[in-house]
Amino acid sequence: MADEIFTVVQAAHYLQVCDKTVRRLINSNKLIASKVGDRSWRIRKSDIDEYLKTHTNSTKGVAVNE
Repeated sequence: MADEIFTVVQAAHYLQVCDKTVRRLINSNKLIASKVGDRSWRIRKSDIDEYLKTHTNSTKGVAVNE
């Protein structure tokens, strides 16, 4: 199955952040992206999911009160 490809706006929607945040993550090399043309970025969904996995607070074994 092919990996989905997102634009910056689509990635921002998926992450529920603004597109500036996605661009900042790309420019700081925290989120892997490929440049298409002079200004457009494309981000694989699997790279976004990996970013989320590596930047998540661990609550394993800890009771969380809501």
